[in-house]
Amino acid sequence: MDKFNLFFEKWKNVFIVAFFCLIYLGQCSTNRTITKLEKDKVVLTSKVDSFTIILKSFKPITNNDLKIEGLKSEKRMIQATDRKMLDVKRQSEIDIELEKLQGK
Repeated sequence: MDKFNLFFEKWKNVFIVAFFCLIYLGQCSTNRTITKLEKDKVVLTSKVDSFTIILKSFKPITNNDLKIEGLKSEKRMIQATDRKMLDVKRQSEIDIELEKLQGK
């Protein structure tokens, strides 16, 4: 233990200077990390702002919209197949229902 105390007494000033240098260098890297985090914050803030703009223009889907789209897809399916008289009648019924729903 005496050897350690003598060694530390002899090199005490060097240890203190080296310790303060390490602390100083550690602070420099912390500043770089903070700068990177601030840049990331700006990027994330701009993304959040763009999402809020999108959400403000978002129109929720209602049951009426679902019915209209369902009737339109049914009509397209009927027109894509080669069936006869029943389908023509159903197409005219779909047109009447679409007019009613879109008129609301």
